[in-house]
Amino acid sequence: MAAGRGHLLAFAGLSASYFAHIGFFNPYLPLWLQSLGLPIFTISLLTSVQSITRVFAPYAWGALSDHTGQRVLLLRISAAVALFASLGLWWNGGAWWLGLVLLVMFTHTSSMMSLTEAAMAHLVAGDWGRYGRIRLWGSAGFLLTVFVAGEWFERFGMGHFPAWAGGTLAIVLIATLRLPDTRDAPLAHAAQKEPVGPVLRIPAVRWFFASLFFHVMAHFAVYGFLSLYLDSLGYGKGVIGLLWALSVGAEVAWFFLQGRLLELFAMPRWLLICGVAAVLRMGLTAGGGSWLWALAAAQLLHALSFAAHHTTCIAMVSRHFPGRLRGRGQALFTVIGYGFGGVLGVLAGGAIAQHFGYVVMFGVATLLAVVGSVCAWRTQRLEAGR
Repeated sequence: MAAGRGHLLAFAGLSASYFAHIGFFNPYLPLWLQSLGLPIFTISLLTSVQSITRVFAPYAWGALSDHTGQRVLLLRISAAVALFASLGLWWNGGAWWLGLVLLVMFTHTSSMMSLTEAAMAHLVAGDWGRYGRIRLWGSAGFLLTVFVAGEWFERFGMGHFPAWAGGTLAIVLIATLRLPDTRDAPLAHAAQKEPVGPVLRIPAVRWFFASLFFHVMAHFAVYGFLSLYLDSLGYGKGVIGLLWALSVGAEVAWFFLQGRLLELFAMPRWLLICGVAAVLRMGLTAGGGSWLWALAAAQLLHALSFAAHHTTCIAMVSRHFPGRLRGRGQALFTVIGYGFGGVLGVLAGGAIAQHFGYVVMFGVATLLAVVGSVCAWRTQRLEAGR
């Protein structure tokens, strides 16, 4: 039991440091790129690099970890290479150079959470209250840096962005070095070829992944463009950071309470509830940009549209992809949602925002959330029928 607690605490430290990096990097990367004089569509292309790497990196790293059993070593290598690559942000060599730097960075960071999520899902063994208490450390890390970085950039400008990138990635590397130096037994050759095809042919699983795709694609309007949208409306970087922090505060509260709340409904029902929350969130953001209270309400819905949705998806993946399928199932979750869904969400969002404005872009995101909710409803019906 003590060893189990030690493992979970180590993963909590990695989650806190990783999301502390994400908490400053993702919200303020578009603003930094804007400060370099890049147009909106180029910014959308560069911010989509993270999603592009999620199309191939999680599955590749997951397969490598299954083959070698060296999950911790791979996490350390990923953090070290990402830290080294971040040094390239100090040189403004144009969009192509920045794209290359981000490609190397994200290839090594985009799969870190899929590796740790698979391990955590195995360790908590269905105790989603315990999972939430560990996962909230990641939310706390995000909350800290999104607020502090917002105040910092408001006072001192965006020029310190590369230093923040290097500093936060150094903390991530330290966290990986503190993980227990354990090695999973490599899977036998025959076990590695255990097919996922039969699982993917289950109708409920296909509709679940369709719901995931549209739900996450809609959310990239927030992840990729909320900061730019708020900046265009005249909100200061401190207010932008506060709104991001508000959403993560709601996320922390959910992860703390989810052990009791998730018992109220079955996971497929929660998937639908989260979809409806996403529709409300995108709609409020699209139509209520002039009212701070509406934006605040939209950000509070993050508790359902992201936090509850994330745990629900992890639980459903663990259910349908048990045992030796777990790593690949978790990788598929990342690839389909944050890979393909993220790439299309950012690229389409950038094109729409550039030609029609941010309000129209968030309106389209609302429609995507509606489609995701319909898929979630179909998932619920099929799961109930099983």
